Amino acid sequence: MAEVLTVSSLSKSYGALEAVRGISFAVAPGEVFALIGPNGAGKTTTLRIVATILRPSGGHVSVDGVDIAHEPERVRELLSYLPEEAGAYKNLSGEAYLRFMAELYLPERTAQDAAMATAREITGLGDRLKDKLGSYSKGMTRKVVLARALMTRPRLAILDEPTSGLDVLNALEVRDTVKRFAAEGMAVLLSSHNMLEIEYLSDRVGLIDRGVLHEVGTPAELKQRHGASNLEEVFAQVTAQGATDERRAV
Repeated sequence: MAEVLTVSSLSKSYGALEAVRGISFAVAPGEVFALIGPNGAGKTTTLRIVATILRPSGGHVSVDGVDIAHEPERVRELLSYLPEEAGAYKNLSGEAYLRFMAELYLPERTAQDAAMATAREITGLGDRLKDKLGSYSKGMTRKVVLARALMTRPRLAILDEPTSGLDVLNALEVRDTVKRFAAEGMAVLLSSHNMLEIEYLSDRVGLIDRGVLHEVGTPAELKQRHGASNLEEVFAQVTAQGATDERRAV
């Protein structure tokens, strides 16, 4: 089965700063692929490039075979992007916000109604969707913006810290929602600092540090490769080795 997302020799520079250095990976339909690494490693930059928000300095990225540099408008029809600090219009009700987004992304009323039904299911907020977003807790707001990202059932969902700031129960609900949509065939590219979350959600993991993608594998493969009991230990070993390699190269 052809990959939904293909990233080949991707690089991004800001002057002399190389934020992403020639990384390559792919994500298949129904697969959850996670990028993990320390702050400033290049995770969010990579996600923003795939989402067509940033232009790459080099390399190629395609979604369903469509090149993001040549046809970004078509790519945006195939994906959704949930940033870490996603906001919503606080003066709108949850229902009005989701309806506005459905109408923005979907031209036909039947598709809009189907998306709204999906969004209501994802949020689980019932009648609270009639209340203004400004009255919502952070967990409620996060469920609404996650519903916005998934309700159109994109080919690729890009999720940056999907459970950031949520309590345990809300985080579990969000993770289960992501897994359910992936099981239905949606490809997911995500980033998170929560290693337990990564281990629970991900089919494969890429470890990125200083813009370099050092390793890719299933959580089980990475733990076995490094003789580690959890992904936190793998993460620590890989980033420590990356720092050592960087010093040697100077």
